This record gives sequence, structure tokens and C-alpha cells, in this order.
Amino acid sequence: MNTKIRRGTDRGHADHGWLSSFHTFSFADYYDPKAMGFRALRVINEDRVAAGGGFPRHGHRDMEIISYVLEGALAHKDTTGTSAVIKPGDVQRMSAGTGVQHSEMNASKTEGVHFLQIWIIPDRAGHAPGYEQKSFTTEERQGVLRLVASPDGRDGSITIHQDATLSAGLFKAGETATHVVAPKRFAWVQVVRGTIEVGGEKLVAGDGLSAEGPGELVVKGTGDAEVLVFDLA
Repeated sequence: MNTKIRRGTDRGHADHGWLSSFHTFSFADYYDPKAMGFRALRVINEDRVAAGGGFPRHGHRDMEIISYVLEGALAHKDTTGTSAVIKPGDVQRMSAGTGVQHSEMNASKTEGVHFLQIWIIPDRAGHAPGYEQKSFTTEERQGVLRLVASPDGRDGSITIHQDATLSAGLFKAGETATHVVAPKRFAWVQVVRGTIEVGGEKLVAGDGLSAEGPGELVVKGTGDAEVLVFDLA
């Protein structure tokens, strides 16, 4: 299996005072022609938003946008009429489709919020805008790669308009889980927190690893860790 590591230290970074954002792939003012995304995975931004801060109402089209909160709470509002608060353990998907306006604000006036914003290019343009949010317990994700997003919503996952899946796992030192990458499929492993090993390679928070199937990715915790695994066409 061919693998390649993108270290978190190589990510782009923007500091706006109220927002500190690390960009795994090219985004906004950060541009790297060698890091324009991976397959349909276009954006992984690790954002820390100060108390009372956030992203005021703005628009998107034709993108599957997933929010994954690590600490704090994120308040979401959009022009489909949805209003929700996203907390750790929640996975939120907003399909921008033919066009939607939304805001993502820190729900707290006293504490920061730390989350990942993920963009996946949809299978086609022109889907109707949509929203979905589900919660996954610590127990569901501990020591395993729990499916949290898929095209068909199987196993209680949220749905996305793309031939891709997203799994989330929490690992203590020594815990392992295996993700099988089928022939002509691709995977991206993103270390959210802590430290892991994949195929003997040590990865720390912020690191990403790409892989081309067929083969197996064995994720091993080397300390308390949180990991996302994308499986892509």
C-alpha cells in the first residue's frame, strides 16, 4: 500500500485574533499547489474560535460541509431555518447544494471552541440544501473506528452526497483498529488529538496520512488519541 504523510507542521496557518486556523489543504489566503485536497476531500481546517467570536452569516454552494467539535460548543444557524448547537461527540453535515447562507458562532461568551471544519466535494452540483446532526458517544468510538458519515446513512451515520465514508475513533495506548482499503479506493487518516502509529509511522495531532488501496491501515494508539479516517473513491 502506498502511503504519504502530511505533517501538521506543514499546514497553512491564519491568525485573525478571534480565530486561529490551521489548513491541511489550500484554503483562503493559504495556497499550495501540492495540497489542493485529496480525492473528494477538499478542506480540513482546525479552528479555535475565541469566546464570543465566530463566522457571521455567509454563503456556500455545492459543498458537503462537516463540523466536528472537540471542545466547547458551536452555534449554527442557516437559511433553511435550522438552528442548533454542536458539542463534542456531535457530527454535523450541511449540504450547501444550490446555495445556503449560514453562521457558525462560538456558543459561549466565556470559553473558546475548538473544532474541525471539513469540506467534501459532492457527487454532482445542484443538490437541495440540507442539514443533519447526530451524536456519537465516547463508548461508541472507544478503541474502534465508528462510522459517522456515509452515502446511505448506514449504521446510524449521517448522510453525505459523495461516495465516501468518515469514521471516528478514540484510542488509549495499545488499542488498535483496522480499516480495510479496497482496490481502487483511497483513505486519509487525520490525527485530531494525541499520538498514534499507522504502519509503523508515528503520527501526532495535526498530521495526516494518505493511502491508496488495496491494503489495511492499522491504527494503534500510543497515548490518548482521537482520529478521523476518510474512505474515498
